[in-house]
Amino acid sequence: MLSIWPLKIFRPILSFGLMLVILLSTAKGQSTARSFSFDYFGEQVNLQINSDLLVKFDGTLTNSAIVSFTSFLEKSDYKPLIETLLAFKDKQQLNDWLYYQLIRKTAQQISPKAENYHRYTLYKWFLLTRSGYEATIKISNDKMLFYIKTDETIYNIPYYTKNDQQYVCLNYHDYGSNIDFDKEKFTELELPVAGGKAFSYKITRLPDFRPASYQEKEIQFNYNQSDYNFKIKLNPDVKTIFINYPVVDYASYFNIPLSNETYSSLIPSLKENVKGMTVKNGVDYLMHFTRYAFLFKTDNENFGAEKRLTPEQTLLYDESDCDDRAALFFCLVKEIYDLPMIVLTYPEHVTVAIKFDKPVGKPIIYNGMKYSVCEPTPQKTDLGLGQLLPALRSQPYEVAYAYFPTSRN
Repeated sequence: MLSIWPLKIFRPILSFGLMLVILLSTAKGQSTARSFSFDYFGEQVNLQINSDLLVKFDGTLTNSAIVSFTSFLEKSDYKPLIETLLAFKDKQQLNDWLYYQLIRKTAQQISPKAENYHRYTLYKWFLLTRSGYEATIKISNDKMLFYIKTDETIYNIPYYTKNDQQYVCLNYHDYGSNIDFDKEKFTELELPVAGGKAFSYKITRLPDFRPASYQEKEIQFNYNQSDYNFKIKLNPDVKTIFINYPVVDYASYFNIPLSNETYSSLIPSLKENVKGMTVKNGVDYLMHFTRYAFLFKTDNENFGAEKRLTPEQTLLYDESDCDDRAALFFCLVKEIYDLPMIVLTYPEHVTVAIKFDKPVGKPIIYNGMKYSVCEPTPQKTDLGLGQLLPALRSQPYEVAYAYFPTSRN
């Protein structure tokens, strides 16, 4: 015989069962996830972050306090967040520096930098290490320095070595790039290492910015008594990407590309203008474009310190110095003619020399090949192909980078 329970008995059972489902859901983090959305250089990023990853930190800089904080993070359900970030990295083909910008924006959503700088920095450390990179934290009094392992040569920022591995500081600029390490001693924290991958500062691709986010800039110069005018599309986000980018070696620096829209608004026009010219005359045209389309100003005058502008930054800024123009000139020659080139560094100057079929002027001999100096920076006299600045003729130089097209190997 079928039994029917009285409704007044069934209701408490139903309520208890519903409450149990809610408790189990909460325990699994299914009902406590928080949603975050932000813009990543034109791409909308949507993240679900479990509430157990939102850990309080009072900012006390002691080894025990920070270890306790990071242990809570380690026990949280953080893996779905890391998987989402890495999937975005793969989809957008982000180099490590650009992925770090994604990490910074994510940490800013979880723990705003202005509210608790130390907590914000620890989240960056946690997200980066759980993404597979090896990073460390050092503290001294109220300062926290965040270091990343890298195999590359990086200039003008603090670094240290441990077990024959190099670690460079990612947040030195947050302290005005001004810490007296002789007076202030930093201690590395004993934090768990999650990943051992080295971080790379090489950038081989810029983000696909929205076309609507570009601004048009008019650039003009005179060559052989003819005026040339360009309307170049430039994205101000490029300045943001590189605002804290360190000084890297010339091989990395000279191969940072233009963004797609900027490339499309400039390179075809230059190709059209040099069509019909000999290679040497075309290079001379590009050399004069790089010299006279922008005003000259040293880095110290412009930024207060050494700063190497990428080719796109040089187009963005109204003023630039010799290494900025050398990088832009290198980029233009590579894209239009793809000739072998060497970068010459003097004590206070940087220039470029190119290998033509036949050298022009007194050549620079490197690895048995003859290169002609092509000066992309304005001087008191209008130097032609193969002419070196007279003041440099007796000065020592180094070949900081040699480029040889793959197709010519």
